[in-house]
Amino acid sequence: MGHTIKAEPNGCAGEKGGRLLLVVEDDAALSRTLVRSFERRGYRVISADSFEAMQALLLQQTPDFAVVDLKLNGEASGLACVKTLHANSPETLIVVLTGFASIATAVEAVKLGACHYLAKPSNTDDIERAFGMTEGNTDVELAARQASIKTLEWERIHEMLVATDFNISETARRLGMHRRTLARKLEKRRV
Repeated sequence: MGHTIKAEPNGCAGEKGGRLLLVVEDDAALSRTLVRSFERRGYRVISADSFEAMQALLLQQTPDFAVVDLKLNGEASGLACVKTLHANSPETLIVVLTGFASIATAVEAVKLGACHYLAKPSNTDDIERAFGMTEGNTDVELAARQASIKTLEWERIHEMLVATDFNISETARRLGMHRRTLARKLEKRRV
Protein backbone atom coordinates (compact mmCIF):
# COMPACT_ATOMS: atom_id res chain seq x y z
CA MET A 1 0.00 0.00 0.00
CA GLY A 2 1.44 3.36 -1.00
CA HIS A 3 1.44 6.25 1.41
CA THR A 4 0.10 9.60 0.39
CA ILE A 5 1.83 12.81 1.34
CA LYS A 6 0.17 16.02 0.34
CA ALA A 7 1.71 19.37 0.92
CA GLU A 8 -1.00 21.82 0.06
CA PRO A 9 0.39 25.27 0.69
CA ASN A 10 -2.36 27.83 0.81
CA GLY A 11 -1.10 31.30 0.14
CA CYS A 12 -3.80 32.98 2.20
CA ALA A 13 -2.63 34.24 5.55
CA GLY A 14 -6.22 34.67 6.74
CA GLU A 15 -7.21 35.21 10.34
CA LYS A 16 -4.99 32.34 11.50
CA GLY A 17 -1.85 34.05 10.22
CA GLY A 18 -1.21 31.22 7.77
CA ARG A 19 -0.27 28.86 10.59
CA LEU A 20 0.52 25.33 9.48
CA LEU A 21 -1.87 22.48 10.27
CA LEU A 22 -1.10 18.79 9.70
CA VAL A 23 -3.93 16.32 9.07
CA VAL A 24 -3.07 12.62 9.60
CA GLU A 25 -6.10 10.66 8.39
CA ASP A 26 -6.27 7.48 6.30
CA ASP A 27 -9.87 8.06 5.17
CA ALA A 28 -9.28 10.03 1.95
CA ALA A 29 -12.74 11.64 1.91
CA LEU A 30 -12.52 12.85 5.50
CA SER A 31 -8.96 14.05 4.96
CA ARG A 32 -10.01 16.10 1.90
CA THR A 33 -12.93 17.57 3.83
CA LEU A 34 -10.73 18.61 6.76
CA VAL A 35 -8.05 20.04 4.46
CA ARG A 36 -10.54 22.16 2.50
CA SER A 37 -12.39 23.30 5.58
CA PHE A 38 -9.24 24.42 7.40
CA GLU A 39 -7.87 26.09 4.26
CA ARG A 40 -11.08 28.14 4.03
CA ARG A 41 -10.36 29.29 7.59
CA GLY A 42 -6.93 30.56 6.60
CA TYR A 43 -4.70 27.69 7.65
CA ARG A 44 -1.93 26.31 5.47
CA VAL A 45 -2.58 22.57 5.46
CA ILE A 46 -0.44 19.51 4.82
CA SER A 47 -1.77 15.97 5.05
CA ALA A 48 -0.57 12.41 5.41
CA ASP A 49 -2.43 9.11 5.36
CA SER A 50 0.00 7.10 7.49
CA PHE A 51 2.64 7.31 10.21
CA GLU A 52 5.39 6.95 7.61
CA ALA A 53 4.00 9.73 5.41
CA MET A 54 3.73 11.98 8.47
CA GLN A 55 7.36 11.32 9.36
CA ALA A 56 8.44 12.35 5.86
CA LEU A 57 6.51 15.63 6.19
CA LEU A 58 8.06 16.35 9.59
CA LEU A 59 11.51 16.28 8.00
CA GLN A 60 10.46 19.29 5.91
CA GLN A 61 8.07 21.26 8.13
CA THR A 62 6.94 21.69 11.72
CA PRO A 63 3.19 22.18 12.11
CA ASP A 64 1.63 24.55 14.63
CA PHE A 65 -1.44 22.30 14.85
CA ALA A 66 -2.17 18.65 14.10
CA VAL A 67 -5.35 16.60 13.74
CA VAL A 68 -4.60 12.88 14.07
CA ASP A 69 -6.94 9.92 13.55
CA LEU A 70 -6.48 7.31 16.28
CA LYS A 71 -7.03 4.25 14.08
CA LEU A 72 -4.80 4.32 11.02
CA ASN A 73 -4.30 1.55 8.49
CA GLY A 74 -1.05 -0.33 8.93
CA GLU A 75 0.91 -1.20 12.02
CA ALA A 76 1.36 2.26 13.53
CA SER A 77 -1.57 3.89 15.30
CA GLY A 78 -2.46 7.50 15.77
CA LEU A 79 -0.87 7.25 19.22
CA ALA A 80 2.51 6.65 17.56
CA CYS A 81 1.87 9.79 15.50
CA VAL A 82 1.06 11.80 18.64
CA LYS A 83 4.22 10.59 20.37
CA THR A 84 6.42 11.44 17.37
CA LEU A 85 4.76 14.82 16.79
CA HIS A 86 5.18 15.78 20.45
CA ALA A 87 8.81 14.65 20.52
CA ASN A 88 9.50 16.58 17.29
CA SER A 89 7.77 19.77 18.47
CA PRO A 90 6.28 20.01 21.97
CA GLU A 91 4.63 23.32 20.97
CA THR A 92 2.46 21.65 18.31
CA LEU A 93 -1.16 21.48 19.49
CA ILE A 94 -2.48 17.99 18.73
CA VAL A 95 -6.13 16.91 18.62
CA VAL A 96 -6.88 13.19 18.29
CA LEU A 97 -10.05 12.10 16.46
CA THR A 98 -11.54 8.66 16.92
CA GLY A 99 -14.61 6.65 16.12
CA PHE A 100 -13.75 4.32 19.01
CA ALA A 101 -13.62 6.60 22.04
CA SER A 102 -12.53 5.09 25.33
CA ILE A 103 -11.18 6.49 28.54
CA ALA A 104 -8.01 4.40 28.27
CA THR A 105 -7.06 5.69 24.81
CA ALA A 106 -7.98 9.27 25.76
CA VAL A 107 -5.67 9.14 28.78
CA GLU A 108 -2.89 7.56 26.72
CA ALA A 109 -3.22 10.19 23.96
CA VAL A 110 -2.96 13.04 26.47
CA LYS A 111 0.01 11.39 28.22
CA LEU A 112 1.78 11.18 24.85
CA GLY A 113 1.22 14.86 24.07
CA ALA A 114 -2.27 15.41 22.66
CA CYS A 115 -4.09 18.48 23.95
CA HIS A 116 -7.56 17.09 23.23
CA TYR A 117 -9.33 13.89 22.22
CA LEU A 118 -12.59 14.15 20.25
CA ALA A 119 -15.05 11.44 19.28
CA LYS A 120 -16.14 11.28 15.65
CA PRO A 121 -18.09 12.79 14.16
CA SER A 122 -16.34 16.05 15.03
CA ASN A 123 -16.40 18.98 12.69
CA THR A 124 -13.94 21.76 12.01
CA ASP A 125 -15.62 23.98 14.61
CA ASP A 126 -15.14 21.33 17.32
CA ILE A 127 -11.49 20.88 16.40
CA GLU A 128 -10.81 24.60 16.27
CA ARG A 129 -12.52 25.05 19.65
CA ALA A 130 -10.24 22.35 21.07
CA PHE A 131 -7.21 24.25 19.78
CA GLY A 132 -8.66 27.48 21.22
CA MET A 133 -9.13 25.96 24.65
CA THR A 134 -5.49 24.96 24.71
CA GLU A 135 -4.34 28.42 23.68
CA GLY A 136 -5.94 29.84 26.82
CA ASN A 137 -9.39 30.84 25.58
CA THR A 138 -11.43 29.70 28.58
CA ASP A 139 -14.73 30.91 27.10
CA VAL A 140 -14.70 28.01 24.66
CA GLU A 141 -16.87 24.97 25.30
CA LEU A 142 -16.66 21.77 23.31
CA ALA A 143 -19.87 20.25 22.06
CA ALA A 144 -20.86 17.36 24.27
CA ARG A 145 -20.14 14.10 22.46
CA GLN A 146 -20.75 11.44 25.03
CA ALA A 147 -20.09 7.93 23.86
CA SER A 148 -22.95 5.63 24.72
CA ILE A 149 -22.51 3.03 27.42
CA LYS A 150 -22.94 0.32 24.80
CA THR A 151 -20.15 1.83 22.71
CA LEU A 152 -17.81 2.01 25.69
CA GLU A 153 -18.75 -1.53 26.71
CA TRP A 154 -18.02 -2.80 23.21
CA GLU A 155 -14.67 -0.96 23.18
CA ARG A 156 -13.73 -2.65 26.46
CA ILE A 157 -14.84 -6.08 25.20
CA HIS A 158 -12.85 -5.62 22.01
CA GLU A 159 -9.71 -4.55 23.92
CA MET A 160 -10.00 -7.59 26.16
CA LEU A 161 -10.58 -9.94 23.21
CA VAL A 162 -7.41 -8.67 21.57
CA ALA A 163 -5.47 -8.97 24.86
CA THR A 164 -6.55 -12.61 25.25
CA ASP A 165 -5.99 -13.58 21.62
CA PHE A 166 -9.78 -13.86 21.16
CA ASN A 167 -10.14 -16.49 23.91
CA ILE A 168 -13.83 -16.16 24.87
CA SER A 169 -13.55 -17.90 28.25
CA GLU A 170 -10.56 -15.84 29.38
CA THR A 171 -12.11 -12.61 28.10
CA ALA A 172 -15.34 -13.33 29.99
CA ARG A 173 -13.38 -14.11 33.17
CA ARG A 174 -11.38 -10.87 32.94
CA LEU A 175 -14.53 -8.85 32.29
CA GLY A 176 -16.34 -10.52 35.18
CA MET A 177 -19.20 -11.86 33.09
CA HIS A 178 -20.47 -15.31 32.23
CA ARG A 179 -19.03 -16.86 29.08
CA ARG A 180 -22.52 -17.29 27.56
CA THR A 181 -23.36 -13.64 28.19
CA LEU A 182 -20.22 -12.59 26.33
CA ALA A 183 -21.00 -15.03 23.52
CA ARG A 184 -24.49 -13.49 23.14
CA LYS A 185 -23.03 -9.98 23.01
CA LEU A 186 -20.54 -11.07 20.37
CA GLU A 187 -23.27 -12.78 18.38
CA LYS A 188 -25.32 -9.57 18.36
CA ARG A 189 -22.27 -7.74 16.99
CA ARG A 190 -21.62 -10.59 14.55
CA VAL A 191 -18.00 -10.99 15.61
